[in-house]
Order: sequence, then structure tokens, then C-alpha cells
Amino acid sequence: MSGFVLAIDQGTTSIRAILFDDKMKVAGTGQQEFTQHYPASGWVEHDPEDIWASVLATVKAALTAAGRTASEVAAIGITNQRETVVIWDKATGKPIHNAIVWQDRRTAQLCQKLKEQGLEKKFTKKTGLLLDPYFSGTKMAWMLDKVKGARKRAEKGELLAGTVDSFLIWRLTAGQVHATDATNASRTLVYNIEKNVWDDELLSILNIPAAILPQVKDCADDFGVTAKSLFGAEMRILGVAGDQHAATIGQACFEPGMMKSTYGTGCFALLNTGADLVRSNNRLLTTIAYRLNGRTTYALEGSIFIAGAAVQWLRDGIKVIGKADQSGALAATADPAQQVYLVPAFVGLGAPHWDADARGAIFGLTRNSGPAEFARAALESVAFQTRDLLDAMRKDWKGASAKTVLRVDGGMVASDWTMQRLADILDAPVDRPTILETTALGAAWLAGSKAGVWPKAKEFAKSWALERRFKPEMDAATRVAKLAGWRDAVRRTLSTR
Repeated sequence: MSGFVLAIDQGTTSIRAILFDDKMKVAGTGQQEFTQHYPASGWVEHDPEDIWASVLATVKAALTAAGRTASEVAAIGITNQRETVVIWDKATGKPIHNAIVWQDRRTAQLCQKLKEQGLEKKFTKKTGLLLDPYFSGTKMAWMLDKVKGARKRAEKGELLAGTVDSFLIWRLTAGQVHATDATNASRTLVYNIEKNVWDDELLSILNIPAAILPQVKDCADDFGVTAKSLFGAEMRILGVAGDQHAATIGQACFEPGMMKSTYGTGCFALLNTGADLVRSNNRLLTTIAYRLNGRTTYALEGSIFIAGAAVQWLRDGIKVIGKADQSGALAATADPAQQVYLVPAFVGLGAPHWDADARGAIFGLTRNSGPAEFARAALESVAFQTRDLLDAMRKDWKGASAKTVLRVDGGMVASDWTMQRLADILDAPVDRPTILETTALGAAWLAGSKAGVWPKAKEFAKSWALERRFKPEMDAATRVAKLAGWRDAVRRTLSTR
């Protein structure tokens, strides 16, 4: 059997298809951006048809770039932006509404209402999540309530719902399979992560019919085969994981205490807690890291909504840089005497604050503040937010020791300046791997190992290779002063101050 494995990496702003060879090296890629829709303040949507068209185009491009055909692909792994929801017609596959994206805040009032009813503890106990618009359940409820006739059609069994992976599986298999994996299910607000089942009580509270939801499978499992008409030959779909979970796998964080952080549009840090379902006392999330062979591995997660998006704001919003990769060099020229802080609460603050109503703010400006200080503040905000997550993890679980090394991936980690500042603020080593496509690699490994053409977990972990370790260089007094300034800036920004 061929050792080629195809990963479909369905991100928030673009889709990439990457074909890996039998040595787990990239053989061919395809990438395509798709349109972001902002129909109202705080609302973010995607057209599912744009996503679907981009998947078809990028898969074909990756195969062409590698000079390979679908018949040579042993398996497909899918990884996707989590919490983004699609509801579609069961007969036609046509979406009833644009996908509501994880960044969307339209259900903030519903979440607040549920909190006022004293229901957050119930949701948290069963799902490990907090009542926040970020998660999928309230988005599904909104669509069922707001799209004309949707609720009646759902109750009649005419509609199906799921995160983007489910929609893609349905389309790829020509409507033969309606499934998701445990990691994506764990982000919906209606999946019991201890019992590994859709929770009838939570579904009832949000008034979501259970029949519209997908079957939940292991991350490495049989998700059907692609229709021959799509790519010229059938391909087996054998791996699925939400993007942050796929990155955890791609970073080979298989042992309790291992931690990875992905710096893409947002920043998501996951700490493997093994079989321990650790309940956070510091407003972190408890989530499923992955589920393999029916065994669940848990994680503590800190979610930061704005990371790379702050660099996009520098480029597109205030236009102080022309390209994203210029941010680190510009930040390096900032005046060290100025202490400018950016709290990037453009769509609220995530962990450990979970303040949906907070909005971005800048503190410490002087007449001498300019583009360099803005760039440094934007990049440092990512380091400060990561430090907040690490501090919370250490309080929640003894396995998060002071010796924890952070494995990093995502677009931002290419900047040496940013990674050095991250190590300085964390006062901990930061490891950048040789392969930065860890999200796609994780999805590919799930599929390849299930197909029997790639190694099992222990051997795969041995293949992880370090490109560079960034060690802390900042003196303690400077770090303490910077952290104090950051915490004061956050306190001033919180809507509940």
C-alpha cells in the first residue's frame, strides 16, 4: 500500500491540502483563502460553499503539485477550525445559513441569560467548557431559532448539523456519512466529555434535537470514503481532529505534562493531563486532547482569541507594516524606555478572563510612540497572554511544573524576535520544531497510522525534531515590571472592572 497521506487543513481564513510521503515529508501542497463575512458588529460568518470549493481546489492542487493521483493516497486526515457551525439540508446538502464562526459573538446575550439562570456550573461539569459565544451549541440554537422554518424542519429530521469537519465528511462521502470526532464534539457545549456521549439534558436546555447531530468517533477511525467522482478515485477518510488537537498530536505531546501552543489567528495552548480529567479553578477549559482506540486523553486548554490577528491589524487596520513578517524587525527597533501595552480584546477576552464585552485598548502612549512601539506591543501581548495561561495551568494541575517546555507552531513562530520575547516573558524554554505544519501533520498521522502505513505513536514521537530552542534572557526585574504593567492594563480593559 502507498504511504502517501493527504491532510486537509481547514482553517479560519484559508484552506490547505498537504500531501505527505511515506517518510512523512511534504510532497505537494495547495492553499486557497476564502472570504470572511461580517454582517454585523461582532458577527463573523463563512459561506460553506466557499469552504467546499476551496477544499476541492486545494486537494487537486496538492495532488498535481506532487505529481500523484488520488489512487495513490492511502488515507485522508481532516483537521478544522473548531466551534464553527454549519446546518444543512439532509436531502440536498445545501446549507440553510452561512457558517457561524468561532469568533462570532452574537449569542452573548443567550449565554448571559443561561448564566443568570445558574446553569454555567452544569455546563462546565459535563463539558469542561464555560458559557461563552465561542462554543458551538448556542450558535446551533441561534440558527434553529432565527432561520425561518429551521426548527420545524430539524424536528422532522430534514436537517443535519455539525462543525466544519462533519459538513466536509458529508460532502466528501456524497451524503453517506454524518460523523465527527471526539475532539470536535467536545467543543460544542452539548457533549459530555466524561461519558463520551451527547448530553440529553444540555441538548434540552438549548433546544437542539439530538437527531441532527453526527455520530462521534475516535480521532483515528473509519469516516467513510470519498466519492469517486470528486478526485477520480476513492480515498479513505481515516483521521479527524479539531485543529488545536491535531497540532497537539503533530507536536507529539503524547505524555502527561507535555504542552503545545499554536500561534495562528488566535493562540491555543493545550497541556496533556493524560487520563486525569482536571477541573480548572482558574477558568481554563477542560477538553479532550484526543481519543484513540476508545481511550480518552484529556487536556487543560487556554484559548486566546487574538494572536496573529494582532499582526493582521498592524498590517490591514493601522497599516504600520506592509507584510506580516515585518512585525518582528519593526518591534526590535522600539524604544526600550517606553512601556506601551496593547490588550487585543477586539472580540472580547478569552482565557482566563472570558469577558465577551471587553474591547481592545492601548495604554502607555507618549508623543514619541510610533509604529515600532505598536508592533512591539502587539507581539508582546501574545507573550503576556500565554504567560497568563501557563500561570493558570500551574495553579490547576501539579503536572504543569516549572520545568514545562513549550512546543510552538503556527505562522507567528517564524519570527525569532517574537519567540525570544515569548521565552523571556514565560521564563521558560520555547521549542520550535523543524516541521511547522504540525496541525496538518497531526491529522495526517491519525489517518496514516490507522491505515497502517505510518508508525504508531511512540515511533512517531521519536521523529519530532527541534529546529531551535529559545531560552529566557530577560532579567527578572524587567520581567516582573513588564508583567505588572500588563496586568494593570488588562484590569483597566475588563468590562467587569
